[in-house]
Amino acid sequence: MALSTQVIWLFVLAIPIACIAWTVTHEEVFREPREYCIRHSKTAKSIVKRKFFYVFTCEYCFSHYVTILMLFITGYQLLFNDWRGYLIGAFALVFVANVYISLFALIRIDLKKTRTEAEIAEIEEEKCKKDVSKSQ
Repeated sequence: MALSTQVIWLFVLAIPIACIAWTVTHEEVFREPREYCIRHSKTAKSIVKRKFFYVFTCEYCFSHYVTILMLFITGYQLLFNDWRGYLIGAFALVFVANVYISLFALIRIDLKKTRTEAEIAEIEEEKCKKDVSKSQ
């Protein structure tokens, strides 16, 4: 596979990895299993169990396992056509996926801030309207 094709695959394949990692570790649809994992990551007696459950609460950690699954499904290799290509591809995919996750998190924070500011403005506007109607 040509290097340009490998790079395109890198940036495209990182999208579903980021999406899956973010969804499992942050979104409401997985809240109950995530809360279960959080509890067990803090209270399990063995360090192996604590670390196992922690993986499902950290998007960075979880993205490594999603990447391994994607490499198995796609056979993606970067730069080399042997085990080194899988290794380099795996770490490159994790890196790019986590850049996507970070960008998405920043966008969500900005959207939440904008939404909160709009809600505060609406509340203040309602307050002003009530004050004006009381004074009349």
